[in-house]
Amino acid sequence: MGSVAKEIASELLPFLRVYKDGSVHRLNGSTNVPPSLQDPETGVSSKDITISENPHISARVYVPKLTQLPNQKLPVLVYTHGGGFCFESAFSLVETKLMNSLVSEAKVVAISVEYRLAPEIPIPLLYEDCWTALKWIASHSADNSGDNKEPWLTTYGDFERVFIGGDNAGANITHNILMRAGKESLPGGVKIVGAFLTHPYFWGSKPIGSEIGGPEREKLVPYVVWNFLYPTAPGGIDNPMINFVAPEAPSLAQLGCSRLLVSVAQLDVLRDRGVLYYNAVKESGWKGEVELVEVEGEDHAFHILNYETENAKKIIKRLALFLLK
Repeated sequence: MGSVAKEIASELLPFLRVYKDGSVHRLNGSTNVPPSLQDPETGVSSKDITISENPHISARVYVPKLTQLPNQKLPVLVYTHGGGFCFESAFSLVETKLMNSLVSEAKVVAISVEYRLAPEIPIPLLYEDCWTALKWIASHSADNSGDNKEPWLTTYGDFERVFIGGDNAGANITHNILMRAGKESLPGGVKIVGAFLTHPYFWGSKPIGSEIGGPEREKLVPYVVWNFLYPTAPGGIDNPMINFVAPEAPSLAQLGCSRLLVSVAQLDVLRDRGVLYYNAVKESGWKGEVELVEVEGEDHAFHILNYETENAKKIIKRLALFLLK
């Protein structure tokens, strides 16, 4: 007997298709790859771990080639991958390539969080997954013998130097985590030293800079993706989670770190929002140090999708330099 075709309920092309039985077929994103005890190109070691069983949150942990760093404590980087909240993975080829390069360059212990994805999981719970992961990582700073401890973190992690970062939707999550960290404490009194936002996914109903307005605006990818994945968002595309200058958005002065790096790409549709974020942080009264890096002639996520190019290598070196300061 032939298979019966499933009925489509809705589509977010070219990213995914939702069927009436509730299943989701992702049409975009790179192939997942296993971790490596020693990456042949960088010497970086990685393994996959479980952070939480309920809800299920996992991660890929990375350490640099340790023979070069005997008995040395390393900065800790908590990373959130991109993919518009609905595709890609901490375990994908392109994200693994990025992390191997960054960990090798910066000499950090990195944890790339595998948060759950929309539309199966409501967007607010994605932020909650990443906050839960950050709290679990911070808990390794305390001298106790919990059952769910990761040896690479306890052995090599310096919890006086904790950073967070992400690209695209992961950069949006990073921003929202920083806002929460400005109000809530982390286990062990851990403080976030710095954060980087690469090609951050922010948007709003009113165009800025070179963004187009009018009816065509609602057809742009940043608008369509948010409204499809979170149709009940209070304020819609002007929800403070996606629009940091919305009337209801809290002051950026409460960002919970002391250093911030914002990176944009000249040809990216999200470019002007990233620049606006940089300027808004500077003007907010926030007491930290913020930097802006723009790469000319490049489009969104070039350093991940075209990871072998010279510009990709340069931006990874720039991120590493930020982590090394």
